[in-house]
Amino acid sequence: MNGIPRAPKVLDALIPLAFLIILLVFNIRVFGTDGLSGSNQIVLILSAAVAALVAVFKLGYTWETLQDGIVKSISSAMSSILILFLIGALAGTWLISGIVPAMIYYGLQVLSPVIFLLAACFISAIVSVATGSSWTTVATVGVALLGIGKALGFEEGIIAGAIISGAYFGDKMSPLSDTTNLAPAMAGTDLFTHIRYMAKTTTPSILITLIIFLIIGFNYETDGGVDDVKTISAVIQNNFNITPWLFIVPVVVLVMIVKKVPALPALLTGSLLGGVFALIFQPEIIMSIAGESGNYLYLGFKSVMMALYGDIAIVTENDVVNELLTTGGMAGMLNTIWLIICAMIFGGIMEESGMLKVLAESIIKNVHRVGSLIASTAATCIFFNITTSDQYLAILVPGRMYADVYRKRGLKPENLSRTLEDSATVTSVLVPWNTCGATQASVLGVATLVYAPYCFFNIISPFMTILYGYLNLGIRYIEPEEELV
Repeated sequence: MNGIPRAPKVLDALIPLAFLIILLVFNIRVFGTDGLSGSNQIVLILSAAVAALVAVFKLGYTWETLQDGIVKSISSAMSSILILFLIGALAGTWLISGIVPAMIYYGLQVLSPVIFLLAACFISAIVSVATGSSWTTVATVGVALLGIGKALGFEEGIIAGAIISGAYFGDKMSPLSDTTNLAPAMAGTDLFTHIRYMAKTTTPSILITLIIFLIIGFNYETDGGVDDVKTISAVIQNNFNITPWLFIVPVVVLVMIVKKVPALPALLTGSLLGGVFALIFQPEIIMSIAGESGNYLYLGFKSVMMALYGDIAIVTENDVVNELLTTGGMAGMLNTIWLIICAMIFGGIMEESGMLKVLAESIIKNVHRVGSLIASTAATCIFFNITTSDQYLAILVPGRMYADVYRKRGLKPENLSRTLEDSATVTSVLVPWNTCGATQASVLGVATLVYAPYCFFNIISPFMTILYGYLNLGIRYIEPEEELV
């Protein structure tokens, strides 16, 4: 075991993968949507242990080498973990300041049940294009839209599906998005060529999605009527000081992100401003959370700190409103962060030992036509989303693997960059243990498997790019004069 490790065979790589899949299926049957509370994390740890046993005893890797791979894998997810903490903090202060309640209140005045799902998808798309971040979109306007939809009587799974569909469309098409910059960099093309070319598959996908949500809206029988909406609006107005001035905070955050301020300082600013606005506009809420009387500055500091780090629940006389006015702060993100770390442990061992690479290469060997090449690329990206639990790795590794293959087949690099985005970026949120799936489930409070069937854009996108490949639609080939350059 102290010599040079041998290259894994496909069967070696399939052992931990099969163990993971079988145990996850059984785990989901036992725990259902409660898997995020700990059982999914244990499954990933056990699968990582199986992968480590194969790597050490069959392939000759040392534990120190595998541990370095684990550390590298977790390090790649560290920015996501820090963002998660700040999203939890932002949710807390935006609740006690009245920002999210104000979004729900005003949204109920203008959105009708018939157009709500379409509007939720469209609004999320616009905000995500402007910010370049699906995570920020879901954590801000997404949370408010979820509250509005629940008040109108929609099931939370379909609301979350509409929000996520729009948010990931915007994330794909925004030049500010990190994945939209990463995909062309891996494929070897430029950003705006990539976006223009991606629009060919993304536009029909989002149009189909919007039509589906409009049809559902016309036929959906909601529990919430006009009287219910009026009651919820009145309860929110009675418990919060609702004013348009509260929207200064989200506008500041959106402007910072559009100006390319990194996500961490932008979210921290939004969290702290939320605390300040709570002190200014919601003194009764501050007193209620503190649970004692005394100096207002002392009570305000205590309440804001509690909102930043822990559970907050604003209790009203209406049970529906009470469900909307709860948050877990930073502590509420710990289960999600635990899941991400466990997933990155498994992915780190699988990548460091070469087992992921050999599985992907076995797919490439059987690719002969353009359609099957694009289909295999999409399948590989989805496979890496499942096994490495990170959308960036699902773009990076297949991007490196397929770049030379596309070039040798006479295909321009934008064919690859588009396929990477149409499959890796959008399907990451459909995997419960992926950083994206775990995050959105935690932020919205809706289990991944509950909202996934309604993420129509995310489901349609990989099929759309595969269809274009087999029909030879919008496929760009390298011209003879370009081969000479």
